[in-house]
Amino acid sequence: MGDDKPDLGDGGLHIAIVVARAADEHVARRLVRGAEDALGKHGLEEPDLYWVPTPLDLPVVALALAEKGGPDAIVALGSVIDDDIVATQSAAGLMQVQLDTGVPVTFGVVVADDVDQALARSGPKNNKGAEATEAAIEMANLLREIQG
Repeated sequence: MGDDKPDLGDGGLHIAIVVARAADEHVARRLVRGAEDALGKHGLEEPDLYWVPTPLDLPVVALALAEKGGPDAIVALGSVIDDDIVATQSAAGLMQVQLDTGVPVTFGVVVADDVDQALARSGPKNNKGAEATEAAIEMANLLREIQG
């Protein structure tokens, strides 16, 4: 049985990243850098990277990737500035994708009151892209362990 330490070993995982350009593409690119750094830190190769216009477009691309097969986990990245409805609907759609397909989808969308907050959550020391990527690796490894 698993213990309380996350399994972040590579295990040959394939991770896909879906990124929303809006609300601030600069923040999105910082999140992608954090995600790529986390993958490299854990010995994983370059991810498949897909850009979408808005956070509301993340779920449909995540669903297409999960249904096609291939990625062991999907990381959704982007930022939402001062719009709780968009953030909530994006998160709900991504949750539904993982429940329907069994492929882990992690939420690395920064939800902030302003651009300064979003930048603070996408920097080199505090990066939601890196956090979501490590969660994706952990979930993919856990599901492999459970499913055999």
